[in-house]
Amino acid sequence: MNIGEIARRAGVSRSTVSYVLSGKRTVSEATRRRIQAVIDELDYRPNASARALKEGRTRTLGLVIPPASQRLTDMQLGFVASVVEAAAHADLDVLLSPSGGDHERSFERIVTGRRVDGVILMEIRMEDDRVTRLRQSRLPFVTIGRTADPEGMSWVDIDYPGLIARCVHHLADLGHRHVALVNRSAELVAAGYGPGHRALIGFAAAVAERGLTGVDVCCGDDAAAGEACFEQLLAAHPRVTAVVTVNEAALPGIQRALAAAGLVVPRDFSVTGVAARHWAEDFRPPLTAADVPAAEVGAEAVSLLLERIAGPVMPPRHHLYSPPISLRSSTGPVPQRSPAGGPPPTG
Repeated sequence: MNIGEIARRAGVSRSTVSYVLSGKRTVSEATRRRIQAVIDELDYRPNASARALKEGRTRTLGLVIPPASQRLTDMQLGFVASVVEAAAHADLDVLLSPSGGDHERSFERIVTGRRVDGVILMEIRMEDDRVTRLRQSRLPFVTIGRTADPEGMSWVDIDYPGLIARCVHHLADLGHRHVALVNRSAELVAAGYGPGHRALIGFAAAVAERGLTGVDVCCGDDAAAGEACFEQLLAAHPRVTAVVTVNEAALPGIQRALAAAGLVVPRDFSVTGVAARHWAEDFRPPLTAADVPAAEVGAEAVSLLLERIAGPVMPPRHHLYSPPISLRSSTGPVPQRSPAGGPPPTG
């Protein structure tokens, strides 16, 4: 049942029915009662758009994601799924819009087109022009991630520096003295990608505090890149006995490279990092890691955005997630290496 059918049965125009539903224009009491009688007879329930018309809102949230040309990681997909789920629980729709590259017009339509009541922005850079644009627009927004200066904005983020530092301390407690950070891609880090920069900050601080030798490398977000990156790491830095990573998509490749090098985890080499739980549990042996609570992050972003929409002048809030390190089976005591610096003899 729709507005057209109600209009036909009540003998009025569609616009008159819309005026009754929205309350935006005065309709004679007799006409209003006739329309309402048809609505009651048909047990009509206005959809979200009709309710939004009455409330002066779209009842739609915008979720700005990376360009379609860039394959989303499982963690990013987890954020998207959790935002959509949380919005549905609030009887809201979600409009997905890419940004970056050739998609600036799409982002601008989200900002200026009155198509959404607020925006959730993902994949934040330390200096992010999109955040600047949203601040100028006065459209309510929340970010998953934060800029170098997040003052005055609502955001949700993962404590990458703290979590990576804790992973390094865990390795140091096990006796490891030569450790490596496997970061995200060189392109992302060069563009100021927040998690990559903050992971490096936490890694460098912990390495310095514990007096370790540390090396950091960038790696593409897929298994093939992980395998190639790890092979190069082992060749260039044979004394490294453990890695910590924020690149979950590279983990299968890291695992393949370890096996090809004849290194048994954790006897010969330890691996840890920050990852979605299923990546950690699929690693062999299961990965000691800080499990990213993607569902909670997305739901909290929606909650904060609804607060911003309802109270634009209220002080902004934020939530920094710092999950515990789940001790599984991929980390162990530093191995005793052969004099040549390679793994111990297996015979």
